[in-house]
Amino acid sequence: MARFSPLILGCLLSLAFTGEAAAAPISIGGLTFSDEMGGFSILTATGSGTIDNPFVVVEEMDSLQDAVLVIRGLSPEFGNRIGTHHLTGFALKKEVINRTGSDWNLFTIELRKRLDLPSPYGDGLSFGQGSTIGRPFTSNIFATGDVIDEPYDSIVFRDGVVQSGKQVSFFFVITDTTPVSTFFLLQTPTRMVAGFPHAWQAALRPRP
Repeated sequence: MARFSPLILGCLLSLAFTGEAAAAPISIGGLTFSDEMGGFSILTATGSGTIDNPFVVVEEMDSLQDAVLVIRGLSPEFGNRIGTHHLTGFALKKEVINRTGSDWNLFTIELRKRLDLPSPYGDGLSFGQGSTIGRPFTSNIFATGDVIDEPYDSIVFRDGVVQSGKQVSFFFVITDTTPVSTFFLLQTPTRMVAGFPHAWQAALRPRP
């Protein structure tokens, strides 16, 4: 039996009992972006997914817990729009407005095909693993983006502060050699306690 983290289980139970999504999904360029699991709201989505014209998803985030962006439509027919060796691929720029009431000094992004299971090497989904296209991944506020390719797929953005009410951008690529129509992007902003300069390293460990 699959084991869910308390947050993910709460999201699933909330959806089961309410049947409501935070907002209508937005479809653009062959993909659909949804905030149906709560914790944030998608305001707009534009672009085509190329390096020069990435998908740009603008969000407002009001929770310090995982905000799960649901992405649908990735398929062989969608193709690879960034020129890597993977069967499918696209560039994504996220613009996130901090509405949590707390400053962020860490932001973690993680890919998953199954919501209850970190993405291993064998599932084909990654942040352009094995390619230099789009790297290093960047942010307008965080100076460093630590990419974890194994044993799960994650980017930890650090060395910066996003004040409450301000907006931060992230640029990265997503690829898949065995694409499925629905996959997930877990987004976790963090406010670290002062006096623990290496606390960000905890974000590099696998999450349940």
